[in-house]
Order: sequence, then C-alpha cells, then structure tokens
Amino acid sequence: MASDWSDPRPMSPHLQVWRWHATMASSILHRATGIGNYIGAVAIAVWLVLLAFGAEGSIAFLFEGWMAWVTRFGLILLTYSVSYHWLNGLRHLFWDFGKGFDPKGSNFRSMAIMFVAIIPTAALWLGFGS
Repeated sequence: MASDWSDPRPMSPHLQVWRWHATMASSILHRATGIGNYIGAVAIAVWLVLLAFGAEGSIAFLFEGWMAWVTRFGLILLTYSVSYHWLNGLRHLFWDFGKGFDPKGSNFRSMAIMFVAIIPTAALWLGFGS
C-alpha cells in the first residue's frame, strides 16, 4: 500500500520542529517528578513496613558507609521532586483559572519554579544538619 503523503514536513510536530523553551522543560520535569514521587512514596512505605515488622537489620546497610550517602542523595532528590511538583501544581491551578498563559511570563515562571524549589529542599536538609 503506497502512501499518498508528498509533503516533506513531519505529519505531526516533533522535537526536531520545536525549539526548546522553559515551559516545555517544565512540563517534562513535572512528569518526571510525578513518577519520582510515586517511586519515592513506595520506597518509603516499604521502609516503614519493614521497620514496623522489626526488620531494622535488613535495611541497616542503607544508612552505613558509602550507601548512607547514596540514601541521603536519593532523599534530597525526593525532597526537591516533591517541592517542584507541588509548586508547579500551583502554577497549573492558576492555569485552570485562565491566568498566566502569556509566553514570556510562562517561561519566566517555569524557570523560577525550577530554582525556587531548591529553597524548601535546602531549608529542610540544612535545617536537619548532619
């Protein structure tokens, strides 16, 4: 069956057609942090269940030696993920009311949210100290 398509352009917009901008990156990061939040919530739930059943010895390796740094880094990433996802969700709530659709402002707010999410993450982790 031969195709009758003779136009050299793609049939639908593709990454080669669109120029990257902050709103696009923000959308992708929102989806990625949503997935990360699910994975993190499951991991923390499994950890709490293991603690409830008295299996501290089987998970102690997560907090010893080099693995303690990996665990801490993962928890810091999870904290950023929750902060970013929550702040970007607020932006989506404003969008639901029809506010904030101007392209320049939307790109600025996208970048601002990516950086502002560092503040609660740093406050939480620097506040806890060691």
